[in-house]
Amino acid sequence: MGAKIPQMDYQQHRAARRLVHECCNYDGGNCILLDDGEPCVCVQSISYSLLCRWFRIAVLPLDGKLEAALLHRADRKRCTECGGYFLPKSNRGKYCPDCAGRMKRIRAAQRKRKQRLLCHALGTFKPP
Repeated sequence: MGAKIPQMDYQQHRAARRLVHECCNYDGGNCILLDDGEPCVCVQSISYSLLCRWFRIAVLPLDGKLEAALLHRADRKRCTECGGYFLPKSNRGKYCPDCAGRMKRIRAAQRKRKQRLLCHALGTFKPP
């Protein structure tokens, strides 16, 4: 593990603390993997660093925005609609997954409005 360990700010730490309860190795504040006969506190629940490899691989992907903020800092982009960070699926990605569907519907409605306005069959005037 030669890579630099990601550091979290307070808000990210609180979000990670909520995710710790989803870990299959979490047992009432203790970590089953670190248990060698005596209970050991879950390191991810008390640290501002991303130390637990199991948490990083299995639990962190449950919160995509937190994962993008911690692990993909160089690759992440800012959503032009909501301002949140996300990991784009292509180099043309402009919106986070939450905003992408909404923006697709808005643009489709605008396109259809324009198409109806410019339709040659209806004309621009009402018949008498």
